[in-house]
Amino acid sequence: MPLKPRRQRGFTLMEILVVATIIAVGAAVMVLAWPDSGQRALEREGDRLAALLESARLHSRASGHAVHWRPTPEGFVFEGRIPHLLQDLPTRWEQPGVVAQPVQPVLLGPEPILTPTAITLSLPDQPALRVQVVSDGLAPFEVRVP
Repeated sequence: MPLKPRRQRGFTLMEILVVATIIAVGAAVMVLAWPDSGQRALEREGDRLAALLESARLHSRASGHAVHWRPTPEGFVFEGRIPHLLQDLPTRWEQPGVVAQPVQPVLLGPEPILTPTAITLSLPDQPALRVQVVSDGLAPFEVRVP
């Protein structure tokens, strides 16, 4: 009695791998196209503010004059006796509506060791989202997510 070839049922391993790859590529494209969250925008603003504060701190140390940073309704301002160096620093947030709340007045230099500083950034329409720009007075400013 001749043996009948057995009918193949199901999918081959190669077909399953191709489908899994297509799904993975589609998921990756969707994640990359996802709109940016408010938390990520705040982290970017925190990184930017930390860089600006470090720049002002260096200007203060180089000139020997103190620089003050304070928030304003439109953004923030650097004040000090070196206006020619401070006038080129940005004074607005890139993300509209960012609110900055320093724990105490922010004084940058000219001493090498500053008072520990913390500035909380938030969005009024999303109060749960917060980041902090902090320095212990010796280390550079950094962003922390509470």
